[in-house]
Amino acid sequence: MTEPEYSKVTVRIYGQEYTVASAESKERILQIADHVDEMMRGLSAKGAGGSPAALAMLAAVNISAEFFSGQDAQRDALREQEQLEKEIAHYQQLWEEAKRTHLQYKEDAKEVQEQKDSLQERLNAKSIEMDNMIHKAEERDGVIARLETDLEQTNGRLRAATEQSDEEEGKARELAEKLKEIEGNYFELQMENVRMKGDLERYRGGQ
Repeated sequence: MTEPEYSKVTVRIYGQEYTVASAESKERILQIADHVDEMMRGLSAKGAGGSPAALAMLAAVNISAEFFSGQDAQRDALREQEQLEKEIAHYQQLWEEAKRTHLQYKEDAKEVQEQKDSLQERLNAKSIEMDNMIHKAEERDGVIARLETDLEQTNGRLRAATEQSDEEEGKARELAEKLKEIEGNYFELQMENVRMKGDLERYRGGQ
């Protein structure tokens, strides 16, 4: 490991010159010395301490307090930074999940739209099929109506023919009875004729 390079810088603190050897840059060393000088002069102006050594001790204490306060502030800043990084990571995760959810929603919406379109096509096909069935049913209703009309007309003619047949059958029976009566009369006339001929023959024989 390379050893750090030390530089010597002469500084003035509270009216005294000091030679400081440090690995810090000259500008940084002068900045620190100015801060210590201001701290001691400030304490002296407030009546603190008395001798330069006492002021230097008080300045060291104050500077140490500033150092530890800075460390605490740094730790707080680090914790805050870590918390912010966690929150950023959390929100990034939420954002990624939201994007995935949005993409899934888009895919689901597309699938639902496709299903809707398919159902609409099937519905349209069913509507056309139903219209055809209604048209055929109307045609059948027309055929049935015509058949009912023809049936009524046929039943009317059948009833008329039946009535006419009954009337003719009655006339036939009446003619048959009259024929039977005529035949009976004819037979009786024949018998009477035979008797008359017999009587005539007997009458002629008696002369």
